[in-house]
This record gives sequence, C-alpha cells and structure tokens, in this order.
Amino acid sequence: MTTDTTATTTQGTNAVQKTVLLGVTGCIAAYKSCEIVRGLQKAGVRVKVVMTEHATKFVGPTTFRALTHEKVAVGLFDDPSDPIHHISLAQEADVFLIAPCTANVIAKIANGIADDLLSTTALATTSPLIIAPAMNVNMYENAATRYNIGKLHIRGARIIEAGDGYLACGDVGKGRLAEVDDIVRATLDVLGMSRDLAGKRVMITAGPTIEPVDPVRYLTNHSSGKTGYAIARAAAVRGADVTLISGPVSLPVPEGVHAVHVRTARDMFAAAQDAFRATDIAIFSAAVADMRPKQAAEHKLKKGQADAELGTIELVENPDILATLGAQKQHQVVVGFAAETHDVIANAEKKLASKHADFIVANEVGEGRAFGTDDNEVCFVDAEGAEELPLMSKERLADAILDKALQFLR
Repeated sequence: MTTDTTATTTQGTNAVQKTVLLGVTGCIAAYKSCEIVRGLQKAGVRVKVVMTEHATKFVGPTTFRALTHEKVAVGLFDDPSDPIHHISLAQEADVFLIAPCTANVIAKIANGIADDLLSTTALATTSPLIIAPAMNVNMYENAATRYNIGKLHIRGARIIEAGDGYLACGDVGKGRLAEVDDIVRATLDVLGMSRDLAGKRVMITAGPTIEPVDPVRYLTNHSSGKTGYAIARAAAVRGADVTLISGPVSLPVPEGVHAVHVRTARDMFAAAQDAFRATDIAIFSAAVADMRPKQAAEHKLKKGQADAELGTIELVENPDILATLGAQKQHQVVVGFAAETHDVIANAEKKLASKHADFIVANEVGEGRAFGTDDNEVCFVDAEGAEELPLMSKERLADAILDKALQFLR
C-alpha cells in the first residue's frame, strides 16, 4: 500500500531498438548529426557514432558520447580492447548512415579506398549504406562527384540528395545537408521500421490501477507498465495516432503519444470508453484491479483506533473494461492480456471467449517473470490456437503484438 497520485494529460520521450552506425565526416554540417542522433533515438533506435579525424574539428567526440551513451570511434587503433575495430563496428550495424558525407569520403567509398576507420568500416559492412552528402555547390555539381555518387547508387547505396539554399561558404545552390527529418525518415524506412499504422488510431491501457482504502493507503499490484508503454512507443513510430491510458507508473511518456493518466479502475474505464469509439486497435495491457474497497475512508484509518476497519476491508467488483468494451466492438481489433500463474493457455482460451477479444497475449507471472522485467516470454491465443513466442525484449514484443493486430484489422 502506497500513496495516491492525481490525474493529468501529458506528452513525452523515447527508447532503444535496432542499431544505426552514424558516420560523421569533416563538414560544417556535422553539428546537424547531433539532431540526427536525437531523431533516431526518439524513434527507438540505438545509435553508435564513427567519426573522421577532420569531423572532430567541428564537433567533439564527447558530444556524441554524451548523446548516445556509447563509445565514439575515431581512429583505427583507438580501442585496445578491439584490435579489429572496423569489423566489429560493421557487424554491429543494421544500417550504416553517413551524414554529413563530404566529397572526399564519397570518392573514397565509391572507389574502395580504405585509409581510416570510417572508410574501412564502410568497405567491411554488409549492412545497407545510406549517404547524405553535404558540400559546396561547385564540388557537388562537379562531374567527378556526380560520377562517384552514381557509382554508389548503382551499387545499392541509398543517396539522400543535398538540398538547395544558402551555404556556409556564402554561395547559394545545391549542396546543403538534407533536412534532418528526411534523413531520419529514410533511415527508418531502410531499417524496415515502416509506418504501416499511419492513419490508424490505437488505444492502449497500461500499468496498474490503484484502489483507495483511505487517503494514504490503497490496493494495487506489481505492474510496471513497461509493456504498454513499449507498445505505445512502437505504434507511434509506425505512424499511429496513439492514446495511452496509464495507471501510476514511473515511465516517461513516449514521443508523440497522447497520454491520459488515471488512478482507479473506474477512472480507466471512463477514459477507455471515451477513446474506444474512434479506435481501430484497442490493446488492454493494463493490470486492472478486479476488486476495490466498497467504501474508501475519508480519514486515515489509524492503527489502534480503527483496527476493525483495517482488519476487514469489504470489497466490491470493479467494471470489467476488456469484457465490456469487447462486447461493444464493431470495426475495432481488441487485444487482451492474461497474466496467469498456472494453466496459461487454457485460461487464456477462456478469456478469449468471455472477453470478446480477437486474441490474447498470455504469459506466466511470478518468481521474477513478466512484471517489472525488461523482457518477456508470451504466447498469442486466438480462435485458431496458440502461438508460442521466444523470450524477447518488450520492445520487440510490442512490434510482434502490433504485427498480429494488423492481421485482424477490418
């Protein structure tokens, strides 16, 4: 039993998923690489940075280390613990993005020259390569540069063409680094983090509810809200209009998510009813209290003075949010959760029918499993049967749940 919180509405921030190796070269636009890091992180991507020596004259490695919380690679031999640094970096990347990329580095990569850490890593990687050029207009339009960019394009690199405008040197024309949002969007596209939920409305309930006993005590459970928040974050990255209805948790609201903070099961029920009508996918991941004290005391029940009231707390049933809204569904995809201590699949099958859900995410709880952890092992139960998923991070699980929900989208 702990203390209560008040209801509010907020916006919030980020988390981590696939790995982008960001190459930064010696160009005045290098400062924009910091914004690229933040944009990718907001989308849930882990970012590691490799820099040329000349790039460090514009932005120091310490800046990127502070932003990414990762070591920043500069020299071929600057990490004694990793004597083949360019190979390990190349293998770690899901995508190698070089932004900004100078004419010199474009020429080296196009012609297979590997004389520093960044260029040797580019030669060693088998991951998709994305190039965002930035340079003076005359350098950009020079036949040699156009030829080298063409060679990279033919070999499969994705080129994010430079934009027109006022350049740092004072010239006006094509050569300025593309917009940060365009670079981030292209990178997410190559990563396969598609916006397949664009135009869809997703409602998610998350966390516990709290049921007051008196002004300082309440009944609750162990839910941390991590799964629901991971689903909200993933849905937003995939382009959905997301409403997150959250009980009290200690988590930042994901970027671009509309959050409604509630306390009790009745609060959550009211907020879910309001959002459900316009929802395409409704995911009920909250651990809602089944029961609540029949009457919350107006004053603290003091030990020695209110022992009878503290010793016997009469409970009444809370509204069944999933069953009630599931019965009202029309076009909505309804996803329920089942946290069980035994007979996981059998109990999930019963819940699938009684709650009018399209599928149930079922898992075993207790002994350090599920509640409060960063990963989980679940099974999906629908009318066709049960599908067991391996142990995975809650970020990966979030995408798996959304992928499954899309199969039911009417």
